[in-house]
Amino acid sequence: MLETQSGENAQSDFHGIVGGYIPERADWTIDQNWAAYTPEEHATWKTLYERQMTLIPGRASQAYLDGLAELPITADRIPDFEALSDALEKRTGWRVVAVPGMVPNDVFFNHMANRRFPAGQFIRKARQLDYLQEPDVFHDIFGHVPMMVNPVMADFMQAYGEGGLRAERLGVLDYLARLYWYTVEFGLIEEAGGMRIFGGGILSSFTETRFALESASPNRIGFDLERVMRTAYRIDEFQETYFVMPSLDTLFDMANTDFAPIYEKLKALPDFGLATVTPDDHVFTRGTGDYHRALLTGA
Repeated sequence: MLETQSGENAQSDFHGIVGGYIPERADWTIDQNWAAYTPEEHATWKTLYERQMTLIPGRASQAYLDGLAELPITADRIPDFEALSDALEKRTGWRVVAVPGMVPNDVFFNHMANRRFPAGQFIRKARQLDYLQEPDVFHDIFGHVPMMVNPVMADFMQAYGEGGLRAERLGVLDYLARLYWYTVEFGLIEEAGGMRIFGGGILSSFTETRFALESASPNRIGFDLERVMRTAYRIDEFQETYFVMPSLDTLFDMANTDFAPIYEKLKALPDFGLATVTPDDHVFTRGTGDYHRALLTGA
């Protein structure tokens, strides 16, 4: 199972409003209150950190590994957002702000557009190591923040926030949500040593880190912007399809792309299913589908 599950309705749900929660601040930020973390919570972070560190060498992208090495993210304790922000801001101008969990779309996009990354302040319980319904501090900090040391990713994330505000006004968030999902969350990339992971949803997941690269079940298809925006995604299990970018330059190009004409084009086209492979796809791996077939049959 996934370490985190995020719904598809706000961004088309990805950063949906927390039911019944009334924020004290208009921007939904809260104090991290680092001193309040218990020894048990720091121990949970340590467990999550150490087991991921056994997996990511040779699997994580070089940009991720470089970013992780430059930030005060270690095994011994949950990172202090202020110290983390100070280090990140020196490199790419980003800061990390604490939020109670998932936040409304406009709040999320506004933070991103202003180079503030909203991160869950809480950490999962020890019994939840392999499943959590919404992103916590480990998913957000370990999974995502190291990539934001890279200037290309940093610029893309800001552009994504600006684009999200526009997409919300145009009523096309589903398309943009898919782009985020298949890149920032579950993206793969080609590197000199082979295919690697840069998506934070994978890199914060003990089980999907191996599944995404090594299982014969999923499709692995070359990245194409319109193809990605037309492709549904799973919120409750491993992905049936992963998209592979040729380099981070693809993110640079997208950060400078006007999506409005693309949205108009896509409105007239059907979506692709979770496991669809088309004749036009650049197929790295055509999956067997065995894993997801077994889920349906109970085998």
